[in-house]
Amino acid sequence: MKKILILSANPKDTSPLRLAEEVREIQAGLERAKKREQFEIISRLAMRPEDLQRTLLDYEPEIIHFSGHGNGDRGLVLENNSGESQLVSAKSLAGLFKLFQNIECVVLNACYSEVQAKAISEHINCVVGMKQEIGDKAAIKFAVGFYDALGAGRAYNDAFEFGCNSIDLAGISEYSTPILKLSENIKIDINNNGKKSGLNQNKILIENPEGQVPLDSTFYIERPPIEYDCYETILKPGSLIRIKAPRQMGKSSLMTRILNHATKKSYQAANLNFQDADADFLGNLDKFLQWFCSSITEELNLPDKLNHYWKGVLGSKNKCTKYFEKYLLPQISGALALGLDEVDEVFKHPEIATDFFGLLRSWHERGKNELVWKKLRLVIVHSKEVYIPLNINQSPFNVGLPIELPEFNQSQVHDLVIRHGLNWNSFYTDKLIDFLGGHPYLIRVALYEIARGRINLDSFIQLSATEEGAYSDHLRRHLLILQQDDDLVWAFKRVISADVSVDVGTNSAFKLRSMGLVKFQGNAVIPLCDLYRQYFSNRLGIN
Repeated sequence: MKKILILSANPKDTSPLRLAEEVREIQAGLERAKKREQFEIISRLAMRPEDLQRTLLDYEPEIIHFSGHGNGDRGLVLENNSGESQLVSAKSLAGLFKLFQNIECVVLNACYSEVQAKAISEHINCVVGMKQEIGDKAAIKFAVGFYDALGAGRAYNDAFEFGCNSIDLAGISEYSTPILKLSENIKIDINNNGKKSGLNQNKILIENPEGQVPLDSTFYIERPPIEYDCYETILKPGSLIRIKAPRQMGKSSLMTRILNHATKKSYQAANLNFQDADADFLGNLDKFLQWFCSSITEELNLPDKLNHYWKGVLGSKNKCTKYFEKYLLPQISGALALGLDEVDEVFKHPEIATDFFGLLRSWHERGKNELVWKKLRLVIVHSKEVYIPLNINQSPFNVGLPIELPEFNQSQVHDLVIRHGLNWNSFYTDKLIDFLGGHPYLIRVALYEIARGRINLDSFIQLSATEEGAYSDHLRRHLLILQQDDDLVWAFKRVISADVSVDVGTNSAFKLRSMGLVKFQGNAVIPLCDLYRQYFSNRLGIN
């Protein structure tokens, strides 16, 4: 349980404040919150300077909320023994909070309290202050939004945004008055709601943006209604979801969450990545389907009975179907959610691709009528366009729920900025988007580097399109792939040379889109972001 200690002071020689109403609203919000059992509210009025230390020692709170007056550089306004104003300086407050390692967050709901917030943030992870005068109504709305969000299980920096939004929703112009100060030495461990890590309190606890985003990560950004549609579809008998997007756009991360959602509904789940297949398997249909069946059997922790079913005169596709129909699916009490990642690898081998994808389509069709096949739910993930010739009635790429992952929008990028503990205004967020677009991987790399405190945004942008920058490996990989196709190089040079969208033909446009280098505007394309325009202009010799 977290203790919220609400401290207030309204000396008789200051203008009256609605402090009691603020406390009531905070209490009422937490009492109806879904995680109300995790919080205890303690309220103390008419605070004197000598009361501060004693109260903190007595209650050992995790959250401090101060309501009252502030006086800028002169300090916070408390009361003396006569009930009149007595100022406490920012330096004194910082020295006090330095002594309490258990405090996670301090909210100074008082006018002109930014100076105190900045000083306290040297020792406390998360501190909220007010950069100018704030009215009673706005102060109360902020408090209600902040603690409603905490009561719903949101992190402190999320709660700050809810507080500001509550002011805005009420039609009050002071929504930009609250400011969030994060410790320069100890950044927020957002996964733990701002609590200091016992492992290493002096390091920024931010994930390195490599590979898929872990299930328990706070850095996964949803793109509504995509997740909802996928979660709903995977529960339907015989369903098929196909996810398509360029590399590093979040396909595998989404697939993992779909499978996880299925397991929460008591389904079995298996995840197969075709990049794990040895080259020998990909050159022969019989070997490939045996590998396919054995890999899924292992994923499900079932005994391998391939030898029992892989005999006789039946063809490989029939044997594979019988293995699923007679063994794997009957062994499962509920349904099987099967994720097939990186199926682009199969596209490279036409000798197996047509038969394998035709097999998946036939299973999907049988799932419409046959009870055992209704148990199979497929999630197919790929980056490239399907150029292999597939009969329209034998392709799994024209049925089921199609998902094309878009770039992050401005709101989603802003959300990710907050989750990295960066106190940016819209100017910096917009500058990042102008340079990188909404590409999830590119955005996360930038925020990771900046949040670690090693570089600022301007310097990061200046270096990014060079071999010294954080994207050097990513950019070189794209360059090597481009240089294998002269027609594609020619097409992309046209795109990055132009100030408007360019029609480079359907084939080249889709190949460049599959690589993630361009985006469509009608039938024409433009570079995905300014980073790509700068880097490839230099490397492809365009002035």
